[in-house]
Amino acid sequence: MKKLITIALLFITINSFSQEVIKKEKSHELKLNAFNIILFKSIDASYEYLINDESSVGISFLINLNDENNDGPNYNETFAITPYYRHFFSSKYAWGFFVEGFGMFNTQELDYYYYDNINGGYDNNDEKTTNFALGLSLGAKFVSEKGFIFEFFGGIGRNLFTSNSDYNSEIVPRLGTSFGYRF
Repeated sequence: MKKLITIALLFITINSFSQEVIKKEKSHELKLNAFNIILFKSIDASYEYLINDESSVGISFLINLNDENNDGPNYNETFAITPYYRHFFSSKYAWGFFVEGFGMFNTQELDYYYYDNINGGYDNNDEKTTNFALGLSLGAKFVSEKGFIFEFFGGIGRNLFTSNSDYNSEIVPRLGTSFGYRF
């Protein structure tokens, strides 16, 4: 009888130590910011790496395609590289509301008119600056079971370093409605 109980306990113990199958989460995302394409005629693409269920890091590239003849809203940044870190507040894997800290290397082109006292009349001047900004954003991300992503975010940053402080704008926006895919 003792042998039977010992074998039964041994079998139960071995069975209870079997490994649980862990599902590997997808950890890469590619996204395109539709807000900047539609409103500002700018290409804004992002790559994001999911570190764990609560945080991620990413980088965004913006190229402004707007020319001076366009009637749409003016966007000062002609080029921007934006690395960012996000912290998520949800029980789902990198999903839901988040807070984002970002840095932004950007070039700005400011086109303005001034009155020329010597020639009498208005003249046009283009000034370019290179800047680095730090800022914060808030947003939310939603992911389907198939991996399709919809996110929206908004925030502001301040240019801390600039090549020409007379002509740069001090505040830089970080706005978006992005669509993408998690793989």
